[in-house]
Amino acid sequence: MAENTLVRRTPLYDAHQAAGGKLVEFAGWQMPVQYSGVLQEHRAVRTAAGIFDVSHMGEFRVSGKGAEGFLQAMTPNDVAKLKPGRIHYSGLLTEQGTYVDDLLIYRFAEEEFLLVVNAANAEKDLAWLQGHNDAGVTLEDVSSDYGLIALQGPKAEAILSELTSTDLTAIRYYAFVEGEVSGRATLISRTGYTGEDGFELYLAPEDAPAVWDRLLDVGGPAGLVPAGLGARDTLRMEAAMALYGHEIDDTTTPLEAGLQWVVKLEASDFVGRQALVEIRDAGLTRKLVGFNVEGRGIARQGHKVIAEDEEVGFVTSGTFSPTLERAIGMAYVPVSMATIGASLSLDIRGKVVPAVIVDLPFYKRAK
Repeated sequence: MAENTLVRRTPLYDAHQAAGGKLVEFAGWQMPVQYSGVLQEHRAVRTAAGIFDVSHMGEFRVSGKGAEGFLQAMTPNDVAKLKPGRIHYSGLLTEQGTYVDDLLIYRFAEEEFLLVVNAANAEKDLAWLQGHNDAGVTLEDVSSDYGLIALQGPKAEAILSELTSTDLTAIRYYAFVEGEVSGRATLISRTGYTGEDGFELYLAPEDAPAVWDRLLDVGGPAGLVPAGLGARDTLRMEAAMALYGHEIDDTTTPLEAGLQWVVKLEASDFVGRQALVEIRDAGLTRKLVGFNVEGRGIARQGHKVIAEDEEVGFVTSGTFSPTLERAIGMAYVPVSMATIGASLSLDIRGKVVPAVIVDLPFYKRAK
């Protein structure tokens, strides 16, 4: 049988197979959904550390004269205030103020940046940027230049320090340095998608397997385990981190999603700005909220929020929280209902189940 060439493999594919990872297709890639089990992997990240393969993410280099101005016009956060060695979270927006994608922007120099985008949106994002590149800045898809490993958890710094001479304590949250890990050139970034402290390591694809193995060798005695997509999702849910295709998409704005902090309306005339100004001035009609399920069952994406037998909102994400040991979720509801402590009714597979709106995030690590 001919191999399906449409499904790609990361540089760590063999490592996942060797570790017994259960591989599934995700965003066009073969990715591990779990190894020992989602609950065990989730709890390891919260109490010790977990290691994730995120090599499927897309990376674009933006450079040359006008690079800062180009990104200032294409994204709602204030790129001009981003210093070299720092990172910020932002988005690509449509003219309607809704999401093309969310992304991280790394600043290397005055006119040199790295954008990190979602795997499923990489091709679309690149086309979007190219279509708006009137300034003629250099825009390169460098995704194949990187293997990407996320090391997350309260013991991440101690584990990584065993394999690098870089002073990790000097790397602030959302900052990065170029150094070495286990003798391999690595961009070390203090970022993550779990709500825990940790690092994301960008390195040559051919170096990724050796660094992955060394991290597990060194970190195993401290409780480090390989973790898959399942734990990545439950961890980001507890931390109330938005996921494209769930909390944000081309029908939602940052203002509705509680991400207004990335929107600097006075910084520049970015794509989507006028629409967001009009939405702000008119007032929001719906907001993203978090909820605890009070009855039996787990609400999933697409389940209805109902009031007086009418659908008034919908669930964007839902799961069983291993940390809180209860069912949690996020949903869009009318602004009039979006009050902490307010009751909700959820339609979970035809059964009405009570829930209550709670403050986000569900989980916040101790500093």
